Amino acid sequence: MKKQILGLALSTALGFSTPLLAAGAAQSIHVYKSPTCGCCTAWVDHLESNGFDVEVTDTQDMNRVKIEAGLTRNLASCHTAFVGDYVIEGHVPADDIHRLIANAPKARGLAVPGMPAGSPGMEMGDRKDHYQVLMFNDNGQTKVFSEHN
Repeated sequence: MKKQILGLALSTALGFSTPLLAAGAAQSIHVYKSPTCGCCTAWVDHLESNGFDVEVTDTQDMNRVKIEAGLTRNLASCHTAFVGDYVIEGHVPADDIHRLIANAPKARGLAVPGMPAGSPGMEMGDRKDHYQVLMFNDNGQTKVFSEHN
């Protein structure tokens, strides 16, 4: 898999200021996941029920996908997706992805590191851990995009 992710020159220290995609960009998303991961499949269902046209690629080599996407270990989760020029890592809520596309900030993407209970695809009854969705740039620098639970 050869995928051009982003070729951005950052204009600010964190590079989150300039629009990259036009609002209303296509709602197609390509998800890479392990073929045996149930929470990844549940996250795909969450995306589909929230208006995304999802293409899924099952792979046994998620580390390669993450490396090629430029993800650092501190941002990693179980699945990696691409929407427009953005990388989406982990259990990011569909509403946050829609907001990212609509606002089109200059960034590499969004990540929910780890697998917090109560995030989309990680529902565990009434358990809902507090978690942050992080926006990150080409250098792996982050800032909080949203907070949940």
